Amino acid sequence: MYKRISHIARSIKLSVLVILLLSAVMFGKEIVVSQNGNIKTICEALKISRDGDRIVVEPGTYKEGNLVVNKEIELIGKYFPLIDGSDEGSILTIRSNGVFVKGFVFAHAKVSFINDNAAIKLDSVKNCIIQGNKFIDNFFAIYLSQSSFCKILDNNIIAYGKRETTSGNGIHLWYCKNIEIANNKIEGQRDGIYFEFVISAKIHDNYSKDNIRYGMHFMFSDSCNYWNNTFQNNGAGVAVMYTKYVEMYKNNFKNNWGAESYGLLLKEISDSKIYSNNFYKNTTGIYMEGCNRIAFSENNFDNNGWAVKLMSNSLNNIFTKNNFLNNTFDIVTSSRNNFNSFSENYWSDYKGYDLNRDGVGDVPFHPVKLSSLMVQQQPASMILLRSLFIGLLDVAESVIPALTPETLIDNKPMMRQIN
Repeated sequence: MYKRISHIARSIKLSVLVILLLSAVMFGKEIVVSQNGNIKTICEALKISRDGDRIVVEPGTYKEGNLVVNKEIELIGKYFPLIDGSDEGSILTIRSNGVFVKGFVFAHAKVSFINDNAAIKLDSVKNCIIQGNKFIDNFFAIYLSQSSFCKILDNNIIAYGKRETTSGNGIHLWYCKNIEIANNKIEGQRDGIYFEFVISAKIHDNYSKDNIRYGMHFMFSDSCNYWNNTFQNNGAGVAVMYTKYVEMYKNNFKNNWGAESYGLLLKEISDSKIYSNNFYKNTTGIYMEGCNRIAFSENNFDNNGWAVKLMSNSLNNIFTKNNFLNNTFDIVTSSRNNFNSFSENYWSDYKGYDLNRDGVGDVPFHPVKLSSLMVQQQPASMILLRSLFIGLLDVAESVIPALTPETLIDNKPMMRQIN
């Protein structure tokens, strides 16, 4: 009997030991970094850490750069400790999957014309999360290269660059897939968000303003969705190039104003959907070149210089149920022909009537004004825009088109603004 009890006791002890070992492997240990503690630097903590560990950094300024994370760990800042790269290179490079970084201030990743130095660089990793950090005055803030299934959430990014050549991007993706970028604020970088060769990304609820070039800029990046973002007062708005299967909805493009500025520039885009967006007070709401089979619906174009600039090499695009409100020019095109469709849009300049009261104007609307062509070809003629002579020319051209595309009309203009 005694032997049996002793055997059971040994089995229980062994089971407890196994559970403790498994817990250590699964949950790891907590390593505390403090300027008044035993471990005073993040570099030292990274060296002694193992997979599954959590490094907690106490408040203070840590002048450390070129840190490398090559283990699956959590790196947590307590009350936003500052990691100061002192303009010596990148600050934190992540080369392991499953890393979580939260609660830090990253400052002074070095400007370089050779290396893409970043406050945080993710290099060929998966399932990493960068959340709730502050980035101040870095060349690049967050840089992802050949990475997938990562999340960039709730970060605040600000830089003070004056020129494109000495500024990097806020959030930069190269050869990535299945990335989520959400709830970030980005200001003062070259491009707020930049994509190149990215597949299946989700970008939502970000606020990108006052960037030197674009609020967002992406090329060769298929099957990406963008929603609930605001792009405001950027040098040239947002640029989307050489891409297909894009879906953009419920975004705000506003106050992107300047000689070469756009709310949204589309170049070589196809088979995409752009709907329920607001374009407010941009030099040009949407500029389209070489774009095909895009459906534009339920967008608001309000108080822009040009609502839509449609180049002649854009084909089979559909504009339906959009509001064109108080724009200087609604549509301008470089072609005498029309290969696109306009139907059931509301035009604030429409002067037609609705005798049967079905909500649809009985007279088609011709949105391309002769004055818009004159201003496009001779910008100095803008001074005559409000003259009686120009008004008469626009009326005559709308009745008997001679220089504007005769078939670019909305056969079913709506009498009331579309909600």
